[in-house]
Amino acid sequence: MIKIDKSENTDFLEKSIQYLEATGFEDIKADTDGFESPKSYIRKETGNKITPDITATKNGRKYFFEIGLKTEKPRLLKSKWLFLDTLSRMNSGIFRIITTKGHYRFTDTMLEDINLTNKTPIKI
Repeated sequence: MIKIDKSENTDFLEKSIQYLEATGFEDIKADTDGFESPKSYIRKETGNKITPDITATKNGRKYFFEIGLKTEKPRLLKSKWLFLDTLSRMNSGIFRIITTKGHYRFTDTMLEDINLTNKTPIKI
C-alpha cells in the first residue's frame, strides 16, 4: 500500500504480520511501529521513497510482501508493485501480495493491468 493509506490500515498490516509469523516466516521487517523498517529504495526521477510493506525470510529466501487494498492513487501502487517484483526476481527472492475481503477484485484488476497475472494474492 502507499504511504497515505498506511495510517488508516495499521490493523490489517498487524494481522498480516501475525499470519506470516504463524506460517513460519522469520526476520520479519514491517513499515509500522514495533518492527524494524525494511530497506527503502529511492526513485531517481521523482525522488520518491519505495518501501515494501513487509519483508521476511523463510528457508533462506527473502520475501517481499505488499498489502493490496483499494487506494485513491492506483498508479503509484502499480509502479511500486512492478518495482518490487523486478527487485525480488533480481535477488532470487519472492514477491507476494496480501489482500482481504472486499479488496479481491481491486487487487486482481491491478495485477491484470500490470501483467502480473502469475501472482496469486494471499487472502486473509
